[in-house]
Amino acid sequence: MPEPPQIITTKDMAYLQDALSWELDVIKKFNHFVQETQDAKTKSLIQKSAQMHQKHYNILLKHLNPSNSANKLSF
Repeated sequence: MPEPPQIITTKDMAYLQDALSWELDVIKKFNHFVQETQDAKTKSLIQKSAQMHQKHYNILLKHLNPSNSANKLSF
C-alpha cells in the first residue's frame, strides 16, 4: 500500500473527515441491524461487514494522526 503524503491539504482533510463520518455511520447502522436480526447467518455477515468498516475507519484515522495509533475505534 502506498504511503500517504507527508502534507495533507485542506481539501484532503475535508475528504478524510467525510470518509470517517461515512464509515462511522455504517458501523453504527450495522451494529444496530445485528441487534435486530434473529438469523445467525445474517447476523454473522452483518458483523463481518461492521468489522470491515471499522478496519477502514481505523486506517483513515491512522492516516490523519500517524503518530498516535491509540485513537482506534472499537466496538
